[in-house]
Amino acid sequence: MPALARLAPSPAERLADLAVTALVDEAELSPKPALVDRRGQGAHQDLSLGLMLTSAQALRPCFQAMAEAAELGLPAADLRRLIGRLGRDGEAAMLSVTGGVNTHRGAIWALGLLVTAAVHGRPGSAEALCLAAGRLASLPDPDAPSTLPSHGQRVAQRYGVGGARAEAAAGFPAIHQRGLPQLRASRQAGAGEQSARLDALLAIMTRLDDTCVLHRGGPVALATMQQGAQAVLDASGSASLAGRRQLLVLDRELLAANASPGGAADLLAATLLVDRLEPRLPGDL
Repeated sequence: MPALARLAPSPAERLADLAVTALVDEAELSPKPALVDRRGQGAHQDLSLGLMLTSAQALRPCFQAMAEAAELGLPAADLRRLIGRLGRDGEAAMLSVTGGVNTHRGAIWALGLLVTAAVHGRPGSAEALCLAAGRLASLPDPDAPSTLPSHGQRVAQRYGVGGARAEAAAGFPAIHQRGLPQLRASRQAGAGEQSARLDALLAIMTRLDDTCVLHRGGPVALATMQQGAQAVLDASGSASLAGRRQLLVLDRELLAANASPGGAADLLAATLLVDRLEPRLPGDL
């Protein structure tokens, strides 16, 4: 009896695969300063690489559902409302497999918007994709629950910074102005893929008002992150011996401050997703 032909994945399934792959690549990238990676927990006592990978896989249905929602042709306001609900469902799935630990809340927000925008707006470039995601992020979600502000929201209010929501609403400048250009410049300069990805993370860190760092270490830790990341890039990046030394210094300083740049890590995952998506735009998903 002939074997059954394997069905090709749908565009929504392929987008979900790309999003999960980006999360996995970010988690496994090493050595990241004060973040979970192949070396250990970084500045986190409740996280591990295994937990991050389990969480990433659990989010596949969430990302697929968002892409499928974008295929419905809904008005933007209705789509924003729907993906808000799907994102909360994804967060519940994440918390279920992690035992209540927040591994990827920020990534659900960023990557979910990008996956949706890739279908809904049919953008033709990385910048257009980020801006389309930003337009979705700027729309209200009338079903959003009235809950106490998150750590990130409280920190944003306290220090007068935008946080993840403002970054998204602005069209993810950390991705298309910093992370993605640095990723491609480092590749062009001959850096290996892991070093290019580390450089992209550092480029994001140089300018980002990372509320994860502010929550744990305040403005002093944020300045340490931004200036230390720039020092690595100024020393020719993580592929160079001088750059690796600066990276180790930054790692030690952020660990001493118990400050982990989780917001930058989410945006690196989003950068890796956009990098893989751009050759497929528009529509060849």
